[in-house]
Amino acid sequence: MSDSKIIQTTERGKPSIVQAPEGYSGAGFMTTSLEKAVGLARKNSIWPLPFATSCCGIEFMATMGANYDLARFGMERLSFSPRQSDLLMVMGTIAKKMAPVLKEVYTQMAEPKWVLSVGACASSGGIFDTYSVLQGIDRVIPVDVYVPGCPPRPEQIIDGILKIQELVANEGLRRRYSKEYEETLAKYKID
Repeated sequence: MSDSKIIQTTERGKPSIVQAPEGYSGAGFMTTSLEKAVGLARKNSIWPLPFATSCCGIEFMATMGANYDLARFGMERLSFSPRQSDLLMVMGTIAKKMAPVLKEVYTQMAEPKWVLSVGACASSGGIFDTYSVLQGIDRVIPVDVYVPGCPPRPEQIIDGILKIQELVANEGLRRRYSKEYEETLAKYKID
């Protein structure tokens, strides 16, 4: 067994190997950068805020159930308070009247924060190409990961969450305040 791996056990007693951050390890010690250690801690303790409006929300409920169990990824605590959340999960059809509410919820979240757009409706308006439906939440808030489907299966939602975890683990401590991030945000032309 390599020194760079930490063995954890799941509820069923099966071992789960978690990669340790890059660094130097020896007998009884390990050194790494602060960014890598913080990334590992953030990755395994994301507090999601579900913003579910329709059928994708039902699929998310299935994902939280015993069969798929998001608690495996450190997400056993759903937060319905924006100030205590890291991940905004937008699921379902978002009407244009709801867009200011969604933007306010995003604004109230503390940094660092990430957004997961679940399903066709949240990502692009889906089959509802009408005057009343927002044609993608990226018109009002920045999105980090899109999960396709109408509605997406729980496995797809878990895959999106794994992509968010990868982003969280590798994001620098100052990324959100970098010049590149500000330029990318300016390209969104968010009102």
